[in-house]
Amino acid sequence: MNSKITKALIALAVAGAAASCNTGKNTATADKPLSVLMAQSEMKRVPNTANLDFRTSLRWNYSTGLELFSFIKVAERYGCKDIFNYVYSYADTMIDATGAIFDYDTAEYNIDHVNAGKLLFYLYDETHEERFRKASDLLRAQMRTHPRTSEGGFWHKKVYPHQMWLDGLYMGAPFVAEYGRRNGEDVAADMINQFIIVARHTYDDSTRLYRHGWDESRQMHWADSVTGRSRHAWGRANGWYMMAMADILEIVPDTTPGRDSVLCIFSNLAQNLLDYRDSTTGVWYQVLDQPYREGNYLESSCSSMFAYAYLKGARLGFLPAEFDSIGRRVYDDVVSRFIRHNDDGTVSLTDGCAVAGLGGKNMRDGSFEYYIGEAVRDNDPKAIGPFVLASLEMEQRCQGRCNRK
Repeated sequence: MNSKITKALIALAVAGAAASCNTGKNTATADKPLSVLMAQSEMKRVPNTANLDFRTSLRWNYSTGLELFSFIKVAERYGCKDIFNYVYSYADTMIDATGAIFDYDTAEYNIDHVNAGKLLFYLYDETHEERFRKASDLLRAQMRTHPRTSEGGFWHKKVYPHQMWLDGLYMGAPFVAEYGRRNGEDVAADMINQFIIVARHTYDDSTRLYRHGWDESRQMHWADSVTGRSRHAWGRANGWYMMAMADILEIVPDTTPGRDSVLCIFSNLAQNLLDYRDSTTGVWYQVLDQPYREGNYLESSCSSMFAYAYLKGARLGFLPAEFDSIGRRVYDDVVSRFIRHNDDGTVSLTDGCAVAGLGGKNMRDGSFEYYIGEAVRDNDPKAIGPFVLASLEMEQRCQGRCNRK
């Protein structure tokens, strides 16, 4: 470990909280911050990172990348060597000495694959292994030639031509912006514009939320023939968008053209989402714009994403000050509704949507029935990653001494 993690270990000991990590052991006990407890619970459930996201073989994918990104932030904050080594084991297996990424093909132009690249910045900082820098160069190369809409918005995938999904804003733009910041590449305005383009075409005046996707060609069976929009505001899609805005606003310079517009979009959506919280539990539904419709259910990934976005946005001044207390309440509601303490000392995060999309070989139509019909499972990485990031935000506010019950 380099000096960052060494300093974190020292600081933790000085604060009297060294017990929050049992370095070198995949254990989880109730006297730890919840971010550490959740990470080590997952490590106990899934000892081999190849099996994250319920997989049976190695894949370079966005969901594993999201979960491990949150874990490396835990390792960075608390100096947890066991957690760092767990994240490293994934990258060590996936990336060879030349920087080539296993099971990755640039020509697929799949924006989802870019998300896992966020890990590489932190791994390179800690290890200085050139293969991690080269792998990030490879992912950046994809985005230089990634197909775009007529206004310059990144297609979601080559196999989904002319389409932008809210999901893709989290997958691509923050990685490219951070790469540009680190390498002196002027990309900030282009990345900010991605958010403005997708807002223009997915915003729904009637709900004040954002529809899941937009087809510029208006040819997809799920797309409105006039607007090109999909039918509903899916919870996790709006969650991806909120997290992406919280992250991109931190990366790009304050003077970036269009940044003020994204601040406005972020603040307005943060406010509008409050009208869709469940009145009893304080969390959100799978299909946001149909909150009390029969069959709809309270969903952990979008609720965790909103908690993270509120807390980070308030901390950095991207949201009005009152959103700090709102974010704290939302986080507490997420913990109350979705966290389960298990007999073996681990914790689980319940009720996460396994997957949802538009079109493809399964002809997903974006209907209410489609979204509520997808599988629901515990410990989905698309819920765990945002929950861990939200937990870190809370723990930053209380110096790691909260959420131990």
